[in-house]
Amino acid sequence: MAARFPIRTPGLILAAALLGGGAMLYAQIEGGDRGAAPIDSSGDFEVGGISVDVAAKDADTARVNGWKLAQRKGWAMLSQRLAGGTSQLPDGTLDSIVTGIVVENEQIGPTRYIAKLGVLFDRARAGSILGVSTQFSRSAPMLVIPVMWTGGAGQVFERTTPWQQAWARYRTGNSLIDYVRPVGTGPDPLLLNVGQTERRGRGWWRTILNQYGANDVLMPEVRLNRLWPDGPIQAAFFAYHGPDRRLLTSFTLRVESGDALPALLDAGVARLDRAYQDALQGGLLHTDSLLRPPPTPVATPTPEATPTEGPIESGNDVIGSTSIAIQFDTPSAASVTAGESAIRGVPGVRSATTTSLALGGVSVMRVAYDGDVAVLRTSLESRGWSVQVSGSTLRIRRGGPPPAPAPSPTPSPAGG
Repeated sequence: MAARFPIRTPGLILAAALLGGGAMLYAQIEGGDRGAAPIDSSGDFEVGGISVDVAAKDADTARVNGWKLAQRKGWAMLSQRLAGGTSQLPDGTLDSIVTGIVVENEQIGPTRYIAKLGVLFDRARAGSILGVSTQFSRSAPMLVIPVMWTGGAGQVFERTTPWQQAWARYRTGNSLIDYVRPVGTGPDPLLLNVGQTERRGRGWWRTILNQYGANDVLMPEVRLNRLWPDGPIQAAFFAYHGPDRRLLTSFTLRVESGDALPALLDAGVARLDRAYQDALQGGLLHTDSLLRPPPTPVATPTPEATPTEGPIESGNDVIGSTSIAIQFDTPSAASVTAGESAIRGVPGVRSATTTSLALGGVSVMRVAYDGDVAVLRTSLESRGWSVQVSGSTLRIRRGGPPPAPAPSPTPSPAGG
């Protein structure tokens, strides 16, 4: 009989295609009393619930063969879902487009491997092979404040909660909602708490949203009721939106054992995400106009006796230039410097300085530009950025559609 090795949190370990990455990603969730960094925000295609049962000469070989089999089954399921027909690829090709294996549950014996796995496929490469479009539009950036009530007390980021961990391990890349997920460290416990979710003042909300590079706020809430220790758990889930906590949907789930709490919360996150996407498509996620920053006052030109030659610099901005806020992803400190350098290289940009830093999330850069927002957007898209515009604020990501090639000149006929 195969030996059982319990998984501490089902669906949590994201194993790199060649092993090695699982322990590091697992530590992101479990380490410390505060903070749970999002594991994956990429837009990879995911196929889950793949069952494998493989025997081999030893446990390691059985596990590797089980993962190979899961890749083949996952590709057949993905091609059926996207292209309407199954296809097969060599293992070498699958290794190049598989970005990770998700261990949902596994049993490892001396010569046998039984597991339920998920497979992540690179979106661009898989779409190219299947001949399907991989581009889709997303919402404006939405700040997520996950509130958990248990034992009559509400918690957000005061300490790491199972509800925060569930949102951290949820892969949001395929969602229509552009989630801004705070890590829970630094000033997060002070700025984002249960009291803040019940305030209505738009001025303070504008300050917080600007700090995290978001345009609106979502407050997914769960209320846990444990019937007895380690026994059945009932969870009531609520999808709130905006400072007024407008309820979009609610539902209740139940598990029979306390060990199944992570799976219960994962299912709740998936259903809440679906509810938020449905609300977006139904036109219900309207951003309150009072949450938008006030318009920049237009200075009245004053005639001067002696005109000044050239631009006059004042701090990081230039008089006569347009001030534009750019939101960009900053997973590391190096990405901040790289983002500023890339923007400074755009013609017409006088200065680019990060004014709101959120490592592991979305930072905000203040740019002085000689031109309007539309021209800057065109310049960024021509350099491979994907750009979304909201007033004088741009949200940029790498991986936009490449510019169309310039037409080749038509040779003139001989003797013309």
